[in-house]
Amino acid sequence: MRSERCHSREPAEKARRENFPVASRLLPRRHRDHLMALYGFARTVDDIGDEARPGDRLRLLDEIEADLARLYDDRPPRLAPVRALARTVQECSIPAEPFRRLIEANRRDQTVTRYGTFDELLGYCELSANPVGHLVLYVFGEVSGPRLALSDKVCSALQIIEHCQDVGEDHRRGRVYLPEEDLRRAGCPIGDLAAAATSPRLREVVAVQAARAGTMLAHGETIVASLSGFARTAVAGYVAGGHATLAALRGARYDVLGRAVRPCRARLLGAWARVLMTMSRPDAGLRRLPSA
Repeated sequence: MRSERCHSREPAEKARRENFPVASRLLPRRHRDHLMALYGFARTVDDIGDEARPGDRLRLLDEIEADLARLYDDRPPRLAPVRALARTVQECSIPAEPFRRLIEANRRDQTVTRYGTFDELLGYCELSANPVGHLVLYVFGEVSGPRLALSDKVCSALQIIEHCQDVGEDHRRGRVYLPEEDLRRAGCPIGDLAAAATSPRLREVVAVQAARAGTMLAHGETIVASLSGFARTAVAGYVAGGHATLAALRGARYDVLGRAVRPCRARLLGAWARVLMTMSRPDAGLRRLPSA
């Protein structure tokens, strides 16, 4: 499979460029290995959807899904990103559905390039982002209905934040993840997304998305208070990445075309410490959620 060679290169290097610590060295090796196996698969699927030749993308996604089926049928998978999942799937008892949804998100990217409303965009996040949170909870053995619901809020928020950062890059790929109704309301034409500088109208739209993401993140971050040990440390890092990136967007006054808006390490570490401290207080929220 050509994508195995061309679209799954150096996942560790790509992980370092994420807004949050994908597999922090604060975690035990077993957890880091599982998280990197999951990240390698998700990154490969995304790279196929974004970077493979357009005429090859659906076929390559089909190949990944077929190989995933081999894994779950107890047959040896053929592709490196799927082979790397084998131990993680077995040891963490992970079902196939989250992986299939990630593949489906990238299929959708080949045919759906705009979203009319924010609710439609959240529907996309159910495929592209929320499954990742489910996979993380499986790694730590912390899956429950209430936690999955809170995780969905966090992951959708992180996806929307990334959309805010990548407005120009996404537009160059022919995609717009800013809701059309918000663009119309601000009087922001699509052409503004291709400009060298961020117009006041586009800044307004990005600010609206960032505010929504911030609200969702605040609602979902109580998941941290329900966790303990290394699960709490890891998930707090993901939440902190969202807060740090939102702060970076505010600091840039939502100028997402004229510069690359990314959280600095100091800001991320500070946010991480604050999340852990805040979610350790007795009034932080649900300390221990029911198991179902």
